[in-house]
Amino acid sequence: MADNMKILAGNSNGALTDAIAAYLGLPLCKTSVRRFADMEIFVEIQENVRGSDCFIVQSTSFPANDHLMELLIMTDALRRASARRITAVLPYFGYARQDRKTGSRTPISAKLVANLITRSGADRVLTVDLHAGQIQGFFDIPTDNLFGAPVMVRDIKDQLDLKNVMVVSPDVGGVVRARALAKRIDAPLAIVDKRRERAGESEVMNIIGDVSGKSCILVDDIVDSGGTLCNAAEALLAKGAAEVRAYITHGVLSGGAVARISSSKLKELVVTDTIQPTEAVRVSKNIRVISIAPLIGEAIARTAKEESVSSLFD
Repeated sequence: MADNMKILAGNSNGALTDAIAAYLGLPLCKTSVRRFADMEIFVEIQENVRGSDCFIVQSTSFPANDHLMELLIMTDALRRASARRITAVLPYFGYARQDRKTGSRTPISAKLVANLITRSGADRVLTVDLHAGQIQGFFDIPTDNLFGAPVMVRDIKDQLDLKNVMVVSPDVGGVVRARALAKRIDAPLAIVDKRRERAGESEVMNIIGDVSGKSCILVDDIVDSGGTLCNAAEALLAKGAAEVRAYITHGVLSGGAVARISSSKLKELVVTDTIQPTEAVRVSKNIRVISIAPLIGEAIARTAKEESVSSLFD
């Protein structure tokens, strides 16, 4: 590995950063990220980074604004310390769901956050499974969007008999993502068509595709409240599915999501560690975490060596 590579950790996901550094065989750059009494963030880079190729690993997960500010201030500190190149490694890019105007006088916050990261001094962005692919275009700097699918495919092949698997998109908007994973494991595809017939009435779930007797795998990029997944699992089982699992890249799992999933008919929810799992996630009987560290580590190594990152997914 290049002598001038530096891996820096914010406070969002220390375990993942440690795993990435271990994969690369590098020590973490000595950095102090602390708070003043009024919670103002102060960053100090405690070793020489002049001319270095620096990678800041920081998910903008809960508390999203604190972690975003840490990233911006760390980037500024590196720029002022004469780092040669600064790559913002965002395993989970928060604000990605605000990628368009959803009504009158509403913001496009994903674009605002992209501008903030760019103006703070980042030269590149490396992220995983953006909620919408066009967010790459919100950045005016090179942006690599890694896919969690290769990590999920390996786990699916280890855990399941592929002859009986059916991949399911939990909504019409996620069909492209689900189809891509289905193609990788040569499995058929089904779609959950979710609609509310009249205001105030509960959603009706129609299943497009024959799931009878199949081991169904729901695929999506983000699980937040978990309501859609739990309802989709019930609808699939009602249509004769043998069992239902879910493979989701980003386990936001806010509020009572863990309890909701633990008491649901989902056989298993598999999430990656792009967001640091809480204690509730770690002890849950039907939530399992798989590591994305080797994928991110390999992408960082290729970026440092000016090699192709897209070939990771060929």
